[in-house]
Amino acid sequence: MAILAQPRSRAYEDTFWRPIRLWLTTTDHKLIGIMYMVTAFSSFIVGGIFALILRLQLAQPNLHVVDPQTYDEIMSTHGVTMVFFFVTIFLTGLGNYFVPLMVGARDMAFPRLNLLGFWLIPVSIVIYYSAFLFGGPLSAGWTGYPPLTEVQYTPGIGVDLWILSLVIWCISGIMASTNFLTTVVALRAADMSLRRLPLFVWAQVSASILLLLVGAPLAAALIMLELDRQFGTNFFSGNGGRPVLYQHLFWFFGHPEVYIMILPGFGIASEVIPVFSRKPLFGYSSMVASLLAIVFLSMAVWAHHMFTVGMNIYLETFFMGMSMLIAVPTGVKFFNWIATAWRGSIDFKLPMKFVFGFMATFLIGGISGVYLASVPVDTQLHHSYYVVAHIHYVLFGGSVFAIFAGIYYWFPKITGRHLDRRLGEWHFWLMFVFANLTFFPMHTLGLDGMPRRIATYPGGFAEAGWGTVNLIISISSFGLAFSILLFVVNAWWSWRRGELAGDDPWQGNTLEWATTSPPPPYNFERIPPVSSFMPMQEIRRRRSTGCTVAPGTAP
Repeated sequence: MAILAQPRSRAYEDTFWRPIRLWLTTTDHKLIGIMYMVTAFSSFIVGGIFALILRLQLAQPNLHVVDPQTYDEIMSTHGVTMVFFFVTIFLTGLGNYFVPLMVGARDMAFPRLNLLGFWLIPVSIVIYYSAFLFGGPLSAGWTGYPPLTEVQYTPGIGVDLWILSLVIWCISGIMASTNFLTTVVALRAADMSLRRLPLFVWAQVSASILLLLVGAPLAAALIMLELDRQFGTNFFSGNGGRPVLYQHLFWFFGHPEVYIMILPGFGIASEVIPVFSRKPLFGYSSMVASLLAIVFLSMAVWAHHMFTVGMNIYLETFFMGMSMLIAVPTGVKFFNWIATAWRGSIDFKLPMKFVFGFMATFLIGGISGVYLASVPVDTQLHHSYYVVAHIHYVLFGGSVFAIFAGIYYWFPKITGRHLDRRLGEWHFWLMFVFANLTFFPMHTLGLDGMPRRIATYPGGFAEAGWGTVNLIISISSFGLAFSILLFVVNAWWSWRRGELAGDDPWQGNTLEWATTSPPPPYNFERIPPVSSFMPMQEIRRRRSTGCTVAPGTAP
């Protein structure tokens, strides 16, 4: 006689399936933000492993850890992963979590669109990495320049999967940008004027405007590239094709993308420095103006990536001038941050240390960028390791340090617990030291003539010091990876057993600190009043004096 299976209890369904359904179908912007950040950080780990393989290959002359084809594939995948699947996605997640809280909204303007925008990201990632199983991955760099992406050079469906992946990524980014802008314009607290928006919100608005303007041109360029591959059109390849046209379209997106990845970092620094200096932000209006100036100037500098393609000298001169001009609004930010901290009661907590690390390392990347904005200098250094050093100081020294500043600052709000300070100190100092030991020597390699995009180099260049410098870089890269491992251990342990933080552990300036840690699904029981871009100062003053204010009214 067959034994009938016992039906599972309702308690089992609630304890096992309910949390899964919650995470898969939630429209809560906070849970979606966490999923963005976890997905992005997982990509960071994968991209970092690829970087370590590259550094093993280059540690000494004539090494063959992987063959040249595999090296090219790993290098391409490292670039795509870090630019598209880590930095941009993580900052989108951070904005998803905190922008509604900062503007006093209950949720994002389009919650279901928000969820769809997130789920397109794992789809994009899976499609891209499936190229390893079907047809081989892209080996034409993360930019995919034709003719390297033509069928005769890269057969199989690897390039096609890369194109499909990034088109989906663009659609997701456009959805997120539309949602951010609508939320800020339509759902902010009644008494929060544009002049009272926190700087992090302004930074997200600026990045969203940029992605809306440049995401569609990238998708169009990729679709045209796919038409060349599959239907024999000649947009970029074949008889009559213009490969340089693709470069113009790609870098019209690619250079603003650098600012899409760094503008939210500027916003993080602008929130952290006043809190830990115990001073108001210096020059609020000029900070907002500099963010918006970067938005418009960044779309007029793309061709400084193309000084070696033979452009008209007048165009080169124009783009050289604009590339130098865009350093001005960034300089305004640095002077305002320094003025904010100057003579402040600085508390060197971990978020502040990471912001200072961000300022020091990003400044080096910015200065080397000014050098590369010069046509004669760029012509000499364009294909050298100097450019690799520059971009890593901008993205790792800038975006990644800023991301960690944001994590240490807002982790208590997301989890209700502090990250362990001792592990955090080790993480910061190891990361700061090894990041500089990894990336700074690349400048000297470039000046000594080492090209980028090479899988190995002959032993004859030992006299130029390539082997010694590369060994230092490779050893330091593993030290850098160890610092990230310390953070992962710290985050995992602290999420479960860390010191309880309370609702407002830093005495912050913006509205997210007015609610519980972590915030409830509805964010605020009553929308707090807003009288400046630092509303928590007024809220604390009123709490201390026992005053109450009706929700939605200015004090």
